[in-house]
Amino acid sequence: MGAPLLQATGIHAGYGDSRILRGVGLSLEAGQAVGLLGRNGMGKTTLIRSLMGYLRVRDGQVHWQGRPVTNHPPEKMARHGIGYVPEGRGIFPNLSVRENLLMAARTGSDGQQDWSFNRVIATFPRLAERLGHGGQQLSGGEQQMLAIGRALMTNPQVMMLDEATEGLAPLIVAEIWRIIGEIRASGITTLIVDRNWHAVLRHTDHALVLEKGQVVLAGDSRQLLAQPEALARHLGV
Repeated sequence: MGAPLLQATGIHAGYGDSRILRGVGLSLEAGQAVGLLGRNGMGKTTLIRSLMGYLRVRDGQVHWQGRPVTNHPPEKMARHGIGYVPEGRGIFPNLSVRENLLMAARTGSDGQQDWSFNRVIATFPRLAERLGHGGQQLSGGEQQMLAIGRALMTNPQVMMLDEATEGLAPLIVAEIWRIIGEIRASGITTLIVDRNWHAVLRHTDHALVLEKGQVVLAGDSRQLLAQPEALARHLGV
């Protein structure tokens, strides 16, 4: 096997004088879906922001397809082939749905063009009905779909989704998980952060649990589902 698409080893990072991550490691193989679990404040978003270059890695290494990319800026990480759906969505409220999607459109880093505008719209029927609406006119669930669709328009090799179902109605949550399943089935490597650990483990191959900035549990997702006591100890469920 070749090198993982994305690999982090011994990552230390934090904000100001606060150290949040303490030697975290993560590996994403091509086509793999990985869940990142943990209670609030345990370092999940900090790890994603460190991988994406929004937060400086103080110690440790990040590699993309075997090449060092530690502390590359976010725009360069995106050009490498990483799509990022941040917590809070980050859509452009004054642009229409169509404009939000088309401004992100590009050929993937390996020349792939699998996710065209038409395919994204077919994947998100709600957005197809609202192409002329401004981002601020959308419901929370529609904004989340737009954020995911915009990331897909970059034709990424890796998708990182940070709390994609947070605060959404149950029917919309089910739709988001359906879309995540479709993304996974398309062959895109995915890293999923979500508070619903049952759903995360059902939609991933492998999962990590963070506690106080360290990996305290890791393994095959189906095997972790069979360890409710360990999950309860680290996730507070």
